[in-house]
Amino acid sequence: MIVQRIKKFIFYQKLKTFLERYEPFLMPVTLIAGTTLDAVTFRSIRIDTSFLILGVYLVIVGTAIVFMNIDEKHILSQKGRVFPYLRLMTPLVFQFLIGNLLSASLVFYWFGGAISASWPILLVITLFMISNEVFRRAFRRPVVQMSLYFFILFSIASLFFPYVFNSIDAKIFIAGGVVSLLVFIVFTNILSRFLDQIKRAQLPIAISVLSIFVAMNALYFLNVIPPIPLSLREAGVYHSVERISGGYRLREEPESWINRILPGQVLHIQQGERVYVYSSIFAPADLNTTIVHHWEFYDETKHAWIDKDYLSFAMSGGRNAGYRGYSLKSSVAPGKWRVSVETARGQVLGRVWFDVESVATRSSLQEIIK
Repeated sequence: MIVQRIKKFIFYQKLKTFLERYEPFLMPVTLIAGTTLDAVTFRSIRIDTSFLILGVYLVIVGTAIVFMNIDEKHILSQKGRVFPYLRLMTPLVFQFLIGNLLSASLVFYWFGGAISASWPILLVITLFMISNEVFRRAFRRPVVQMSLYFFILFSIASLFFPYVFNSIDAKIFIAGGVVSLLVFIVFTNILSRFLDQIKRAQLPIAISVLSIFVAMNALYFLNVIPPIPLSLREAGVYHSVERISGGYRLREEPESWINRILPGQVLHIQQGERVYVYSSIFAPADLNTTIVHHWEFYDETKHAWIDKDYLSFAMSGGRNAGYRGYSLKSSVAPGKWRVSVETARGQVLGRVWFDVESVATRSSLQEIIK
């Protein structure tokens, strides 16, 4: 019996040493693995199933927080053979599921769209890898664990509530935030009764979480946070847009593949010719709202963007390829232009940037069907 305990202790210490030695490598790998798994799975399953999976992830992450804050001596004193090893593996599980949860919004709405929408999560992953030593130590602190958990809880709620209520109204965002805060308060109070580390950190946790709550709401009403779950799948400027059976016929100037991947576009137009902006937007089924194309012209003398038009149209959700619509403008002056695709309350989904040049004659156009 004593020999078995000694062997068990020696194996445990070896595993612990291995994980501590390779933790700087394992942490970013598990984070990226979690993000990659989202990219593979959530794009091919139903939305309600996706939310069920995310709910399970949230429960497991909450359990991981419990394990990471239980005293190690107490874990080793357990008679069962599983608990000590669960404690060792918990940080990696935590990191893996954090990758899943942070990338959920990206996979649901932005993965198939413009790179300009997906760069924040790529930046987060890069920062995790570059600053891994800092994050590795930070994840051991209850304040960081609980704050990150609340941020994710808030983020998932902001995805879930619009689907449930088929609305992007500000009240829905507020309701999601309040519910996530109440759930978190109950969770923290329960943990503080059993975990001394959580109990001692209650005040800094409360300050951090309330700061996140206020900051998220402030960013939302300043229109910095996009109107989840709407997502701009595609947008561009064209010489003409014509609705046909089953889609749209668009006419554009031929471009090289290099010009297509570079930001901005040059549009050569003749006098009196119209300019069209086409956009495709993803929205959940049964969600009805208004989309605005906000046209602006850059005044070189004032060095400022000048409002020119707010052209709106109603849209309905539920189409996998996105709801398609367009706006047009006549008498477009030469110079720099941009068209913001917005909601009725001014939340920006994306922008189309282009330069207009006036020409007497132009080359032939090519047609595409979307």
